[in-house]
Amino acid sequence: MDEVRESIRTSPANQGNWIATWGTAQQLAQPAEPGGGPQMPGPPDDAPLAGAPDADAAAQDFTPQPAEPPAAPTKVSAQTVRMVARATVGGTAVRVALSNSFGYAPVRIDAAQIARHDSGAAIRAGSTRELTFGGRDAVVLPTGAQIYSDPIEYDVPAQTDLVVSLYIPGENVIPTTHEVGLRTAWLAPGNQAATRSLHDATGFQSYLWLAGIDVLAQPTAATIVAFGDSITDGAGTTPDADTPWPSLLARRLAAQQDLPPRAVINMGIAGNRVLRETDGFGASALARFDRDVLARPGVRWVVLSEGGNDICFGYMPGMPESERATAEDIIAGYRLLIGRTHLHGLRIIGCTLTQFGGTFVFTAEGERMRQDVNRWIRSSGEFDAVVDLDAATRDPAAPTKLRAEFDSGDNIHPNDAGNKAIAEAFDLELFRG
Repeated sequence: MDEVRESIRTSPANQGNWIATWGTAQQLAQPAEPGGGPQMPGPPDDAPLAGAPDADAAAQDFTPQPAEPPAAPTKVSAQTVRMVARATVGGTAVRVALSNSFGYAPVRIDAAQIARHDSGAAIRAGSTRELTFGGRDAVVLPTGAQIYSDPIEYDVPAQTDLVVSLYIPGENVIPTTHEVGLRTAWLAPGNQAATRSLHDATGFQSYLWLAGIDVLAQPTAATIVAFGDSITDGAGTTPDADTPWPSLLARRLAAQQDLPPRAVINMGIAGNRVLRETDGFGASALARFDRDVLARPGVRWVVLSEGGNDICFGYMPGMPESERATAEDIIAGYRLLIGRTHLHGLRIIGCTLTQFGGTFVFTAEGERMRQDVNRWIRSSGEFDAVVDLDAATRDPAAPTKLRAEFDSGDNIHPNDAGNKAIAEAFDLELFRG
């Protein structure tokens, strides 16, 4: 064991500029146990068919939509979970972050593997490497903890799909999860972590326990954290197409040959709010900022795109009055996040709030709040830079609404074209220094 520890300590994979190349924000599996904050009420019976607010998974969307992807497993029992994640920047070594941040009990992982993706539930032949933890094959994730695998030398080209497979030997294990994964993952019986093509696998579109992937990158490489709600998370985009705006921004940056490598990791959570937690939609932005931003290696910029749910949720029928925020409340929350960002020597880019006209929570008062918040974002000078997502996506003829060609069908979540417009609204020079 001493020899193993020494080889890990002295490995070239343990030296140099480690940055986060992929990541996701963690939540408790929604139906498993109640979390904090109020339960999300549904829309009224006479709600217009225009759609739902940014609480996408909980407030029903009544516009005809494609079939919902299978929900994340609420419990795992002696099964292998296999997940696909795209590295936005390349490197010569890799390590994986696993999280039990919202678990109620320690979770044992008996096998962990990383590989290149082939197709479907299959991994590329010859690409598999075992992941160890302190030199051991198995690890126990303590309640509330996030841990990293030992670094291994492993060539990771930029924009490569990696596969992480975990074998969970326990019974009825409740996962820490990211619900809106938008990449197909699989659950299969027994220990198939090293199996090239899973058998008897069931597909779903969420991440279980997998919180991040880091690479040993060039000295000039750095990470951008996209920190937001469902519009950042990618609700409304095509599953398995990797078209949320953070992914599209990463590809724009990768194509800019004169820029140093810039990773973009998506820390959006559907339904998330700046100020308060809502059951099933993650800890508030204020509560999760340290874990989802400051704890990620190599971060230099934060893109903050959140606050619409703080407005929308207050106008949902049945929501307690105590959950209603004012524009001043949201701005105060922004100032707290700006201060914490600057305290750690990072830069923060503010994004204006996009439209929710046509949803059952739209009110003149809520629209005034959105305009007040956007006016402050644009003119206060407190953010290091501003990207005007409202201007990039609004309908010129009806500025309270999303442009029709950008609408995924619910009047609030941009489709693939809308996410492309958001990604193209960023001046890439913001990320040069």
